[in-house]
Amino acid sequence: MGRLDGKIVVATAAAQGIGRAAVKAFVEEGATVYATDVNLEKLNELKEIKGIIIRKLDVTNNDDVSALAKEVDTVHILFNCAGWVFQGTLLDTSESDWDLSFDINIKSMYRMCKAFLPKMLANGGGNIINMSSVASSMKGVPNRCVYSTTKAAVIGLTKAIAADYIKQGIRCNCICPGTVDTPSLRDRIKAVGDEKKGLADFIARQPTGELGAPENIASLIVFIASDESKLITGSDIKIDGGWAL
Repeated sequence: MGRLDGKIVVATAAAQGIGRAAVKAFVEEGATVYATDVNLEKLNELKEIKGIIIRKLDVTNNDDVSALAKEVDTVHILFNCAGWVFQGTLLDTSESDWDLSFDINIKSMYRMCKAFLPKMLANGGGNIINMSSVASSMKGVPNRCVYSTTKAAVIGLTKAIAADYIKQGIRCNCICPGTVDTPSLRDRIKAVGDEKKGLADFIARQPTGELGAPENIASLIVFIASDESKLITGSDIKIDGGWAL
């Protein structure tokens, strides 16, 4: 038997990286997963996996979120993974960069929780898992001003939801990774110009001397999604290779 047998999961940013690894791990543990992403081409690579239901979703679009919520009557686990990394200091960040970062990284979680939390409450409880980062209120990181600000907001949102609904059977936690080898990271490395040096620099900031793999993060997410972690709520959980030490 799987740890998530009979559970229904809604997951965002499922097309690649941590989101993709997480939805595959969810179904391996017996869950049925609504795997969503704005990138339908990449998302369709998962459609042959038993237990995965593919849906295109733009988490910045209220109509998209409402339509998905109307389709999914019951949800036990909501995994908010959608995010965007804007690189730059405060002075490098335009107002539009600021607004887009907040819309994708934190307001999307507001939208998803607002749409699916009532269903959890009607069902007697549920589990919300948000994606934050060590680059947040945990650690100041150069050239991650607005990104870190949004991820700090994710921690605040997580704790607020946990406190408000703990008596109604809702758990809410956030995962705070360090540097993970995802397509997003590889794109940022390419943007540096010298890919070899860029990769070496990212590895060097990890005290363990290695990048995390999406599967490492997915294993933690499954644990938090399962009843094995039933006493954990309102937590910001580091999985960072010692980066925040």
